[in-house]
Amino acid sequence: MKKIILSLAFAAVLLGCKSSVSTTDKIKQEIKVAINLKDVKDDKVQVTVYAPKINSDIITYSIPKIVPGTYSNDNYGRYIEDFKAFDEKGAVLEVNKTDENTWSIQSAKKLNKITYLVNDTYDTEKGSGFGQEDIFSPAGTNIEAGTNFMINMHGFVGYFQDKKEIPYKVNITHPETLWGATSMIDMDAKNDSDEFIVSRYGELVENPVMYSKPDYTTFTVDGMDITIAVFSPNGKVTAESITPEMKKMMIAQKTFLGKINANKKYTVLLYLSSMKPSDAKGFGALEHPTATTVVMPETIPAKMLQEQMKDVVSHEFFHIVTPLTIHSKEIQYFDYNTPKMSEHLWMYEGVTEYFANLFQINQGLITEEEFYERIADKIEQSKRMNDTMPFTTMSANVLQEPYKEQYLNVYQKGALIGMCIDIIIREKSEGKRGILDLMHKLSNEYGVNKAFDDNELFDKIVSLTYPEVGEFLKTYVAGPTPIPYDVFLAKVGVTKSVTKVPGGIFLKGQKPYITINPQTGEISILPNVELNEFFKGLSLKGGDVIIAINNKSYSKENIFELITTSQEWKENDTITLKIKRAEKEETITGKVTLPYEEKESLTASNVTKKALNEAWLKG
Repeated sequence: MKKIILSLAFAAVLLGCKSSVSTTDKIKQEIKVAINLKDVKDDKVQVTVYAPKINSDIITYSIPKIVPGTYSNDNYGRYIEDFKAFDEKGAVLEVNKTDENTWSIQSAKKLNKITYLVNDTYDTEKGSGFGQEDIFSPAGTNIEAGTNFMINMHGFVGYFQDKKEIPYKVNITHPETLWGATSMIDMDAKNDSDEFIVSRYGELVENPVMYSKPDYTTFTVDGMDITIAVFSPNGKVTAESITPEMKKMMIAQKTFLGKINANKKYTVLLYLSSMKPSDAKGFGALEHPTATTVVMPETIPAKMLQEQMKDVVSHEFFHIVTPLTIHSKEIQYFDYNTPKMSEHLWMYEGVTEYFANLFQINQGLITEEEFYERIADKIEQSKRMNDTMPFTTMSANVLQEPYKEQYLNVYQKGALIGMCIDIIIREKSEGKRGILDLMHKLSNEYGVNKAFDDNELFDKIVSLTYPEVGEFLKTYVAGPTPIPYDVFLAKVGVTKSVTKVPGGIFLKGQKPYITINPQTGEISILPNVELNEFFKGLSLKGGDVIIAINNKSYSKENIFELITTSQEWKENDTITLKIKRAEKEETITGKVTLPYEEKESLTASNVTKKALNEAWLKG
């Protein structure tokens, strides 16, 4: 999972165990599901689940509390209404709701089917997807009759007690005008009905479907069939417009990974939010073995969308390595309602994020300076978190405070942990091997169907690398000691430097220069604050109301668009503002003056380390 915050900064699929049910039993024990997307009433979808043979007097049916890759208790059962159970004659059976996500069905031997209504999660989002009640949008659901359905299966379909390991046959009826993008194979030839068959509940959860007006592209990269599907409510973005960069990126990823990846099919589902109050607000992506769901604002500038897609989709794609291939038993035997978390988020999320950046410099998608800038930014961001909290402790307890609030550090310090291990291996092997070689060896040692014990991973890594890697893991990952990044970067000839970079125009870090009038929705410049060079250069004042910029009107409804658009402005660009000052409207025309700030960066300054530096970045 990768989450993006406003200007866009912030994924791990967890597998389930192999089925232990015989082929004969599976045929007998099929669970059939019907999802009706045609007759949507009050923004709710009807789901019918036909029960397998049940031999107990009482059976429970559960909707997940948590799903792989989200690291939060989301309680999807709270979106279920009007839950009923019936026998073969249509008689209603007694049902008791035992917790927010579970229903206990009496006289279960007679059970024929259950029915219930599903509400979508996008309607309930209040903030940026990080609030106590918000569900991260890429893991959420959308119900917009006749227009769009984001079917993350865990929000629509649950499981019977002890029945997660038998096949599911899911039939989805939908308007003929909508097409379902997914990596699953549609077994139904009709234009208004799809049928998907999966081997077990865990496989179903890992296969989202997005229904919308068909807008997709397909291409093949090194034997992998890739689909890019887009829902853009106002048609601002098309699949065709983003495909060239996505194809370029995926070719680079496949080249970087080499033999470690054997996927045959991959689907990217891009949902673009209208930013209306009832639409998605949690931006980022959630990975699956053969798919990634991405949610972004439709108002994001095209160039920025391309960059964000490159970063977040590449992150999700690299989860093919870990935890999809390399993972612990906590992940292999994932429990959707009473999960036990693994200690190794530093690897699942951190190494994945490191690869998402390393491959770009390795394959020439970014410059060396851009790569160093990203590493410097991660160092700065990580130091704002609790730098003495052992990463393994945080990871194992990530569902509860105070560890939960440190989760986002997996994308900062977690990636830097991966970087330091990479540098140690490069140094000890004289540049011949790095962390990708380690991940190849771990994938051969374990693999998709073989999990490791949490407490054995460090010893296994040492056996495949060097004792120095073990000391690093013990001291800086399992221990409370902050990482001395300058020591490790010096090994590859990289040292600190200071540069001047453009700062935010309307935001300086978390400090805003503008505010919203809650009554009128107008955007105004904050009074009594020291304004930056942009405002001073245009003679703007505190209290001025910004009505429009370059003939584009702005208010609270599209303030996000204002902020993201401003990030595209260049020094000395011509700009025209329509403002209201002392209740009088006036127009100001001038040039953009960007605010600059000093920022700590990194540079390769030690030429004696050039060979090792080259091996690190290009090897």
